[in-house]
Amino acid sequence: MFIFRSMDEVLAKKLRILADAAKYDASCSSSGAPKRAAGKDGLGSTTGSGICHAYTPDGRCISLLKILLTNWCLFDCAYCINRRSSNVARAKFTVEEVVALTLNFYKRNYIEGLFLSSGIIKSPDHTMELLTRVAKSLRRDHGFAGYIHLKSIPEASPWLVEEAGLYADRLSINVELPTEASLERLAPEKDGAAIQGAMAQIGERIVQAKAERRRFAPAGHSTQVIVGADDTTDAALITKSEVLYGSVGLKRVYYSAFSPIPDGSRILPLKAPPLAREHRLYQADWLLRYYSFSAEEVASASEDGMLALDIDPKLAWALKNRERFPVDVNKADREMLLRVPGLGARAVDKIVKARRHMTLRLDDVARLTSSLKRARPFLVAADYRPVALTDRLDLRQRLVEPAQQLSLF
Repeated sequence: MFIFRSMDEVLAKKLRILADAAKYDASCSSSGAPKRAAGKDGLGSTTGSGICHAYTPDGRCISLLKILLTNWCLFDCAYCINRRSSNVARAKFTVEEVVALTLNFYKRNYIEGLFLSSGIIKSPDHTMELLTRVAKSLRRDHGFAGYIHLKSIPEASPWLVEEAGLYADRLSINVELPTEASLERLAPEKDGAAIQGAMAQIGERIVQAKAERRRFAPAGHSTQVIVGADDTTDAALITKSEVLYGSVGLKRVYYSAFSPIPDGSRILPLKAPPLAREHRLYQADWLLRYYSFSAEEVASASEDGMLALDIDPKLAWALKNRERFPVDVNKADREMLLRVPGLGARAVDKIVKARRHMTLRLDDVARLTSSLKRARPFLVAADYRPVALTDRLDLRQRLVEPAQQLSLF
C-alpha cells in the first residue's frame, strides 16, 4: 500500500503483522469521546471527519490506527491467534515507534486516533506500563488531542491502570468468554473473577472522577465477548451483559463471532457461527441499553436460549406477547411504545411530543417513522385498528422481507 512506501522496511513489516493481529478485537469504538481540539502548538482532535470505521453517537466517523504493541504473549488461550503456542509471525513495536506512527499517520490525515492493545510480555505490569507510556508521550510530549483507546491488563497494578486512565479516552478489558467454565477449558491461565474485579475497579474510578470533576477515561470502559467458541446460549450471553452493565458500569459490550484460526485447538469448533447470530446479539444488547428490556424478557422470546436468525429480537418478543398488542399511540406510555416493532426511540419521542397537541392518525404516525409497515399490526391510531393479531398466523412471515431472509443465510 502507498502508506508503506516512505516507511522503513522493518517498521512496515511490523505494522503489517501487528495491524493484522489486532483485527480480531471488535471493541474498537470512539463512542462517548468528548469533543476536543488541540491548542495552538498541539496536534489532533476528536471532531473531524474520519476515513475509517469507528463512529461517535452523533454519527461522526473517527479513523483509528488499530494495532497491537506486540503479538508475543505469555498466555496460551485456545481461541487466540496470538497464543503462546501459535505458529504465527511475531513482532514488537517500541513505545517510540507507536508514537511516531500515530503522529505521522495523523499528519497525513489517515487517522484521528489510536486503538492500542497488546499481548502480555514479561508481566502484566510491564505490558501495562508500555501501553501507558505511549498515551502519556502522545499527550504530554506532543500535545496530541485525538482519541486514544487503551486495552487494560486485568492483572496489572491498580496504580498503572489509574495512570492509563489519565491519558486514554477509553479503557477496555475483554472478558473473552461468558462463563467461568469456558475460561477454565479454553483459557485456563486467565481468572474470570480477576477480570471482572479489574473492570469493577475501572468503573468505580470513572464514577469517582466524574464526581470530582477530574479526568479518567471520559469515554468510559468496554469489553468484548467471543460468540460461538463454546456452547453458551444467546440467553446466557445477554444475561452476562446485563450483569456487567449493572455491576461495573460498562459503556458497551461487543460481541465477536468466533473465527476459526490456523492450527486451532481440537476443542474449538471447526466453523464459525453465522454472522447473523452476532448481529442479533447486538440488537438484543440495544434493547437492554435503550429500550428498557430486561435480559429475561429478551431470552423469553428465544428458542432453547438462542435468538431467532430470521427476525430481530424486538419483533420476536412482540410475537411471543401478542396479548399486549395493539397499543394506542395516543394513550400508551413511552415504555410500551418502545416495544412496538418498527418504532425506534426517536420516533417514540416524536409521537409522545406530537400527541400533546393533536390526536394522531395513521398518516401522522407515518410521518414520524420510516417503518410503519412493521409497526401497523401492533398499534392503534385515531382512524386505524388492525385485525386481531391472534387471527394472523402468518404475521411473522409477512413482516420478514424475502431479501432479508436470503441475506441472513
